[in-house]
Amino acid sequence: MSGMRLADERLAVVEFAQKMVRDRLVVGTSGNISLRRGDLIAVTPSGTDYDEMTAEDVVVVGMDGSIVDGSLKPTTELPFHLACYTRHDATAVVHTHSTAATALSLLRDDVPFVHYQIAMFGGSVAVAPYATFGTDALVENVSAAMADRTGCILKHHGTLCIGDNLGKAYDRARQLEWLCDVWMRASAVGVPALLEKEEIDNVVDRFGSYGQRQEISQR
Repeated sequence: MSGMRLADERLAVVEFAQKMVRDRLVVGTSGNISLRRGDLIAVTPSGTDYDEMTAEDVVVVGMDGSIVDGSLKPTTELPFHLACYTRHDATAVVHTHSTAATALSLLRDDVPFVHYQIAMFGGSVAVAPYATFGTDALVENVSAAMADRTGCILKHHGTLCIGDNLGKAYDRARQLEWLCDVWMRASAVGVPALLEKEEIDNVVDRFGSYGQRQEISQR
């Protein structure tokens, strides 16, 4: 891969795309992933089997969507990836066609507060109204649903999550699918108990200081 532009980023896109398949977040060639470095974006190609995809297959585009490097066409969903970078300060984007989230999108306009983990998205997670894939209408619907959030669900479609690296964006996609699955399982046998918005707001604040902190000493 010597001399290939964004070689590390392209390899990371392949690794996480194949992980999506193993984690059953996509079927076939559905879903897509991208990772930004500077003014360039490494993004999955359209209609390519992830199990067989290589770093060379990953397409590099500019912020205007023009192809900078690669012989394949980028995903048809590139427009909402670009919107995530230009409007929502993303560094990485993960789009899945996961089962529970897609099923929930047929029933609701948001993800219910079944667990405090929803706070990792900044609060309530919206379901963006349906629009045909690859269209400006879908971009606008997704962008509105993503306002002040790190994830949303696309009605009749799947999920979209962002992060400041691929690991965070991917973890959010998995967590969002888990939240939807919890609600689907509970609602199949009764009316799920939900947390209050005030508690979710409280957890959003607590998540700001959650996790390990590394102290760096000055010598």
